[in-house]
Amino acid sequence: MTTERKYFGTDGIRGKVGQFPVNAEFILKLGWAVGKVLSADGGGKVLIGKDTRISGYMFESALEAGLSAAGIDIHLLGPMPTPAIAYLTRTLRARAGIVISASHNPYSDNGIKFFSAQGTKLPDAFEHAIEQKLDQPMITVDSAQLGKAARVEDARGRYIEFCKSTVPAHTSLRGMKIVVDCANGATYNIAPDVFRELGADVVELNTEPDGFNINANCGSTKPEVLRQRVLADKADLGIALDGDGDRVIMVGHDGKILDGDDLVYIIAKHTAATGVVGTIMSNLGLELALNDLKIPFMRSKVGDRYVMETLKQKGWELGGEPSGHIICLDKQTTGDGIVAGLQVLAAMLASGKTLTDLCKDLKKFPQTMINIALNTPLTNGRLDQPEIKKVIAEAESRLNGSHRRILLRPSGTEPLLRVMVEGEDAECVSTVAHELADIMRNVLA
Repeated sequence: MTTERKYFGTDGIRGKVGQFPVNAEFILKLGWAVGKVLSADGGGKVLIGKDTRISGYMFESALEAGLSAAGIDIHLLGPMPTPAIAYLTRTLRARAGIVISASHNPYSDNGIKFFSAQGTKLPDAFEHAIEQKLDQPMITVDSAQLGKAARVEDARGRYIEFCKSTVPAHTSLRGMKIVVDCANGATYNIAPDVFRELGADVVELNTEPDGFNINANCGSTKPEVLRQRVLADKADLGIALDGDGDRVIMVGHDGKILDGDDLVYIIAKHTAATGVVGTIMSNLGLELALNDLKIPFMRSKVGDRYVMETLKQKGWELGGEPSGHIICLDKQTTGDGIVAGLQVLAAMLASGKTLTDLCKDLKKFPQTMINIALNTPLTNGRLDQPEIKKVIAEAESRLNGSHRRILLRPSGTEPLLRVMVEGEDAECVSTVAHELADIMRNVLA
């Protein structure tokens, strides 16, 4: 069996709405293909959830029709965070869960990703089987075997209770004022209630989705909006989620923005983690701070799929990315922004410290990232050629201090080369990054 995917990327299928494969015709066929693979293995129901972008209506209907045509029953969840769909797939004993979302992307994008019956990403073999079915003619089962659709009325309440169960039963947020930015996404009617039911005074931000405003200058990708609101309202902290609720960025009472590295450090220290998985983009300061705590640290490739793989290989429970995608395997089977945020709050309550104080021992190094647009994708091994290695070595020699790092990484989803420079001197890091980016533009032209 070939290991090369024809349609699936590292996290399902994603792209511009209306452009293949993110169009109604293909998604209809995708639903049917998933249904046929499941039918061959005994059938069972499938859950479908979505975020708040307008194209979700179209793709929900297309998936429903395709699954029904293959003889599979469908349970519709409506707008629901990605991690909620993972949780409900497992607890409702579904054969699979389907998420209609493009995560932190703008409303004009959308995508489809899947969870297994265990609430984890689909195995590669399942994805390959789906792709094989996609190349076959779509044949509808007899009318008597068509799948039925039903709506899960208590999905929201089930997930809220689950989130609250991930912190000790005595946890109380009374007296705490929290601004919650839901990015006009799938957590809009869930996240505020989770923190409110735990006793917090909640200020809601970006909880009025209209199909178009998801992730628009808000949420975890634009935490400055949250920072300003925390300061203006004199709140104790702020929590920013992304459009599908699997990422979280937080803001301290003093306006300090805490990214995924900060939050992973806080959770790791509070739980005395047996080990932590970051990525090649994780700040060197996180690695050094964890070393001081005698907590092992390992880097994976960028992407939650790779973080998860490394966690399972090592038998560890905590991993994350600077973007705020944090996996707490002792609590949830996938990255969960609300659950990760609650673990940080639990650390605050247990220590009696502010968010800023909790990460004061984490000294992150200045880091500059520059994206270089490519006319054509990079060929395998291009970045390993001697001329480019020489350029990198020369650039690295110009960085001040003993702690320094340069990383060139092709984007997995766009024709971009990401140039990342990290070191001890912010001005020097910025200068070297921009000079290196200019050189690489000429080399790759």
